[in-house]
Amino acid sequence: MNKIPVWIDTDTGVDDAVALVVAGNLDNLDIVGISAVCGNTYMENAFNNARDVLALIGKEHIKVYKGASRPLISDLNISSHIHGVNGIGDYILPESKAEIETMNAYDALYEKALELNGELVVCAIGPLTNIAISIAKHPDIVDYIKELNIMGGAIIGGNISPCAEFNIYCDPHGAQNVFKSGIKINMFGLDVTSKAFLDENDLNEIESYNNKLSDFLINSSKLYYEHGNANHICQHDSCPIIYLAYPEIFEGHECGIYVETRGSLTIGKTCCDLYSDFKFEDRHCKAFIDINREKFVKLIKDIYKSY
Repeated sequence: MNKIPVWIDTDTGVDDAVALVVAGNLDNLDIVGISAVCGNTYMENAFNNARDVLALIGKEHIKVYKGASRPLISDLNISSHIHGVNGIGDYILPESKAEIETMNAYDALYEKALELNGELVVCAIGPLTNIAISIAKHPDIVDYIKELNIMGGAIIGGNISPCAEFNIYCDPHGAQNVFKSGIKINMFGLDVTSKAFLDENDLNEIESYNNKLSDFLINSSKLYYEHGNANHICQHDSCPIIYLAYPEIFEGHECGIYVETRGSLTIGKTCCDLYSDFKFEDRHCKAFIDINREKFVKLIKDIYKSY
């Protein structure tokens, strides 16, 4: 089997941790590097959490690199009320014993993109600061990334303002630079990720597995669950990961997307032309709007049950 080389950029919070577990257990993915960014939590937490999650699933050999500790221009905006002080619901994982990488994320990502000569897929499941800095520092990286799958944005609505999704809102200027770069982008925004949830029955079943992974998911998710307005928890960040292995369970459409960076009420909005009469001249993106939730949930359950 030819595996897909994947780089994951993450602000390792509760649903990011699930995404890392899933990515590490999909047979056709080869995780070639991970970079940490601020967002759900501070970058240092995101870095340590990514390393510790990898250790939990026996993947300590995957290298993790430190990235941006603040957005390009905006103030730092973290979500400790949802993801806990440490980013993973204050759950304490055994500390990874892997060697700490000293190269920064921007250069490490660039080196890997060049090495793979245009075959690298990047999954960005946090704010896009690291990707924006990589593009600014190494402009030709856009020619060496096959596609960029992001969890972020929303065609309609938002979750941190009436029209902005958290990851984009955290660094709208970085996001706009990425969307303008010309990289092929698949956007998994709230339109689809809000349908990718584990409900109360799913959570009860996962808890019944009674293994180290099920314990981690259930207990790290308590704040996340309590903060929601419904009896379920969305697995936003697993969407761009699972798409690589099972694209058939998602529905997406080509479109143009830009990010609002100036409006006082609309900053961070992903302006998408999918549902408008007006169309952007540059339409190098695809926005995903639907998912087969039954198959999505089964995939996650099967992975968690296997431990």
